[in-house]
Amino acid sequence: MQSIRDRLEIILSRLANRAADEKVYTKLYAEAARAAADASDARGRAGVTLGPLDGVIVSIKDLFDVAGEATTAGSLMRRTAAPAPHDAAIVSRLRQAGAVIIGKTNMTEFAFTAIGDNMHCGTPGNAVDASRIPGGSSSGAGVSVGEGTSDISIGSDTGGSIRIPAALNGVVGFKPTARRVPLSGAFPLSGTLDSVGPLARTVALCAAADAVMAGEPPSDLTPLPLSGLRVGVPRGVLFTQTESEVGAAFEQCLGKIGRVGAGISELSIDDLISDLRAATRRGSIAAMEGAEVHADWLATGAPVAVDPHVSGPLSRAALLPTPVYIRALRRRAALVAAMDERLASFDVLVLPTTPVTAPKITSVAEDEELRDHIEGLLLRNTQVANQFDLCAISLPMPGMALPAGLMLVARNGHDRRLLRIAASMEALLGS
Repeated sequence: MQSIRDRLEIILSRLANRAADEKVYTKLYAEAARAAADASDARGRAGVTLGPLDGVIVSIKDLFDVAGEATTAGSLMRRTAAPAPHDAAIVSRLRQAGAVIIGKTNMTEFAFTAIGDNMHCGTPGNAVDASRIPGGSSSGAGVSVGEGTSDISIGSDTGGSIRIPAALNGVVGFKPTARRVPLSGAFPLSGTLDSVGPLARTVALCAAADAVMAGEPPSDLTPLPLSGLRVGVPRGVLFTQTESEVGAAFEQCLGKIGRVGAGISELSIDDLISDLRAATRRGSIAAMEGAEVHADWLATGAPVAVDPHVSGPLSRAALLPTPVYIRALRRRAALVAAMDERLASFDVLVLPTTPVTAPKITSVAEDEELRDHIEGLLLRNTQVANQFDLCAISLPMPGMALPAGLMLVARNGHDRRLLRIAASMEALLGS
């Protein structure tokens, strides 16, 4: 049986071979990873284990603190930031669980935007076709799992930043209920909407990582029978402009779910989505909270080396008066309660994670209008889970030439149950 150290060395040599053009990782921890792998192998020989993550190779998004170094969050501006005094809470928990942390993955600057490009560190090519976008903001995370240079990658999700790259790279991505996993030591975008979660090849690996990061004891993930499950399909605005291949794959998945005895019915949430759009028309909660995070450099008015796709929306949000922000939060709280009530008679919602597959990197780089259009589509379905304070997971849909995801959404706090449903769906779709 292959040792953890041997597996790690194969990955490190693969990364060394492309070191001159490395865009997936921004930093490697080769020596620390070797020490962690050796320790895990030694425990294995002694018949001791720290749990399901012992010896699992994990990469972390470049917005989590690692003690002794600056957390750059994908930005040139942060390269001279003060070194982090401690590991982020989730990094510390992963280490204690025996995870082998191999490195930090690339991301969009300050975790803003969904395309996955980075003008400073380069844009990682999609794991299935390197000429296509990876999706963001956890771009390197999606690619690293998709290409097999990590077993699990930890990302953050404010409007879809875990699930979008998971869907476009053909892997599983889990966004937990916000505040389930501690944000301490994670560079913020939006304190209200940020969630920390895993991307991996399987639901079981995502569930194991989630339990460790949430500080829960590890437990076996028992798949929940799908027969009799109450499945809601939110047809309407979230199904418009869907690529034909994505739509066809989704309907095939839905057919399989129906054939095993799940009860499928449609429900409309368009009115709630419309209400929230109206409440945040002048500025999104993420942009307004992000403008506060970055208020100091935004206020200088000095030209800084920040991607204009990031600085533009933040600058505009910084000009909004406080009542706009407070009213948006208050309206959101009412709409979160209304959504919870509407979902009470369903176990899970199902819909495409993104209505489109990954376009070419060059096409969005050369056409600003197309870029804005694609970004809006990539975020449209996923951001519902953040805006309405829900948990969600993206599973790869079978039979696609270019990957796309099936998204399952559940009520606030129903995370473990959602993962059990996802484990059954994964088995069903893989069969």
